[in-house]
Amino acid sequence: MLRYFLILLNVALLALLLVGLPEATHAQVVGYQIAKGPTTRLLILWGLIGAAGLNLLVTLLLIKNPKQRSVGWEWTAIFAALALLQYSLLRAWLNFDWLKRSLEWCQKHLS
Repeated sequence: MLRYFLILLNVALLALLLVGLPEATHAQVVGYQIAKGPTTRLLILWGLIGAAGLNLLVTLLLIKNPKQRSVGWEWTAIFAALALLQYSLLRAWLNFDWLKRSLEWCQKHLS
């Protein structure tokens, strides 16, 4: 039962971070946007890091059953990987210029 609770809690947290947070920060009040784009991305990054850390602590300190512990490790890895991806995007280590160039080449040569 705890295993399903961990999965449900982590899915809800992931949805909150990746869908709810950007939506909430892009809200406008009387024509004024609550948070700018870089602030939103930083909030998502810190939320992912916090979720990974919380999963790590819960897995190490509270969960004793090996099956439930493996779920904790999986979610720790998922949040850590997403945090690393978000950090890479923030630092502009990952970009999609190659995709843009490929699509432009296809459009130029295939039409």
